[in-house]
Amino acid sequence: AVKTIGTETFRLCSEYVDGMITVSTDQICNAIKLAYNDARVVLEPAGALAVAGLKKHVEETGVEDKTFVAITSGANMDFNRLRVVSERADDSEKSLEITIPETPGAFRAMYAKIWPRNVTELTYRYNTENEANVFVSFQPLVHIENDFEAVMDDFQSDDFECMDLSCNELAKTHIRHLAGGRSAAPYERLFRFHFPESPGALKKFLEALDMKWNISLFHYRNYGDDFGRVLVGIQQTQGDKCEGMNRFLKDLGYKYWEETSNPAYGKFLRQHGHEPFP
Repeated sequence: AVKTIGTETFRLCSEYVDGMITVSTDQICNAIKLAYNDARVVLEPAGALAVAGLKKHVEETGVEDKTFVAITSGANMDFNRLRVVSERADDSEKSLEITIPETPGAFRAMYAKIWPRNVTELTYRYNTENEANVFVSFQPLVHIENDFEAVMDDFQSDDFECMDLSCNELAKTHIRHLAGGRSAAPYERLFRFHFPESPGALKKFLEALDMKWNISLFHYRNYGDDFGRVLVGIQQTQGDKCEGMNRFLKDLGYKYWEETSNPAYGKFLRQHGHEPFP
């Protein structure tokens, strides 16, 4: 889109336009998604402005039984832009930072407060022996009024500090990709899993996990595939000789790969000089 409106365009708008509506990047991306789902056309961001503004107008005014026309123009969209659009198009997604105690079972207790809502993103990394910070995105239940606020109240009533990051541009653009980082978590084994993208898959994993083991890393993001790619760090002292862990992996039934010896793990997820098994 042009940075400055043209002289003639400005004159015409001043004379004939009754009002203006401003929309956010997320609302524009959602409009592109709506147009694609409805008509299988891919609009450019500037071309989708009318749809985004119309949708916002209807939501804010509550108008009913009226016919509206959105004039969409432009399909100047390249393939690389679609990645950004897809990431920001889901207006049903809400994001939270949750502080949980660094104790076995705390991660499961945190997830239990979100279930049965659909989790679209979950990032956590062991930092200190006292507490952990979790970045989580999920879709509130649409048939329950103020469901997102109710989830936050439930966390806070049980002394889980939480912060709404749904409109935090820094968190949505950068922090969600950087959350975690290096850790010196001892006796950590790293696994990649393919979870089925179906309700209850994560719940099944957490319930099957031995309560004596601590989850020291967790990373998941829904990319619309038929399976979810999940990275998990689990602390247990016996390494690959732990019969309980081997049995857990076998009984779980999810496809997995152990990545404890992967050099990328050591370079980016471990503090230098701190091996997972001293």
